[in-house]
Amino acid sequence: MKIHEYQAKELFRKYQIPVPNGKAAFSVDEAIAVAKSLSEKGPWVVKAQIHAGGRGKGGGVKVAKTMDEVTQYAKSILGMNLVTIQTGPEGKVVQRLLVEDGAQIAKEYYVAITLDRAVSRLCIMASPEGGMDIEEVAAKTPERIFKQWVHPTLGLRDFQTRTLASQMGFTGPAAKQFQDILKKLVRLYMENDGTLVEVNPLIQSKDGSLMALDAKVDFDENGMFRHPSFQELRDLNEEDPSETAAKKFDLSYISLDGNIGCMVNGAGLAMATMDIIKLEGGSPANFLDVGGGATEEKVKEAFKIILQDSKVKAILVNIFGGIMKCDVIAKGIMGAARELKLTVPLVVRLEGTNVQQGKELLEKSGLKIITATGMKEAAQKAVAAAEAH
Repeated sequence: MKIHEYQAKELFRKYQIPVPNGKAAFSVDEAIAVAKSLSEKGPWVVKAQIHAGGRGKGGGVKVAKTMDEVTQYAKSILGMNLVTIQTGPEGKVVQRLLVEDGAQIAKEYYVAITLDRAVSRLCIMASPEGGMDIEEVAAKTPERIFKQWVHPTLGLRDFQTRTLASQMGFTGPAAKQFQDILKKLVRLYMENDGTLVEVNPLIQSKDGSLMALDAKVDFDENGMFRHPSFQELRDLNEEDPSETAAKKFDLSYISLDGNIGCMVNGAGLAMATMDIIKLEGGSPANFLDVGGGATEEKVKEAFKIILQDSKVKAILVNIFGGIMKCDVIAKGIMGAARELKLTVPLVVRLEGTNVQQGKELLEKSGLKIITATGMKEAAQKAVAAAEAH
């Protein structure tokens, strides 16, 4: 689950991590009012709020020196289709702003915390080369990105924060403040079921103090039952509408770039199905796990979600019936095909509990359903159908 920068900064404030004074604005008038509440003279920073990085390079971050410029930038950024390296060519429409005080920047740094799955530990990444070109730093001079791994029981140790402070070039009070910020960022990550906490840039002001000029926080949705208030932070306009619809019916759905829609029960089988589609020369359009206890209604909704993707040229249903019975799935498939007037080719592979009853229902349905007996055959037929459609 992603949140906006202004929401992440509110979380930073709770952990006493220094950030600029600022507030969200949803209209030009609100942006002007926020700017006036911050300072009479400025400067102010007007920032587009979307769930993507690279906003500065895309024209979504402007420094205003006068109130007229605040008005001008708010008008130009609100409603713009902001294209960044992370949005893709389609971009995202800006529907909210963050207006905050300008800062006296002496130097920019980079800090991030995420899970290193290779060693099953949190990894702190820090670089003295922060700012808009951090991707180039990672690609061209990776030795300028320093790392420390947090022990799962001992936590972040003082020697680790001292090491990173030294590698970043901090001395004196700045080194102590940097170590304090690192500890608070790790605590924020752990206490809120984070998947990513990123500050780019962390700046050193001309007075020597440090401040998080930007803030990015992502949460693990599997832990959100512990944080019910975080649901209020969701911006559904920034999320894939198909993924949002899937959550309502307890379906696990992720959009991909291919043209073969997949409906499978079980995450492992879903991954294997996508793999075998690729092996046979095709490309999956989605990951969709209907779960072990899917009903006819769930199956129908799964079809609706798959068909919302205009790229889908064929659908592959791959079900192994255990708790879920194949005849129930067959009824759901037939009901969905009739109700939705399915026009794309449909390949179905059923195996497991009540498989014979399920196959008989499909054969007698009178619908144009392509059946398969194994995963390889099903994938081959789905790829061929997508190419022919």
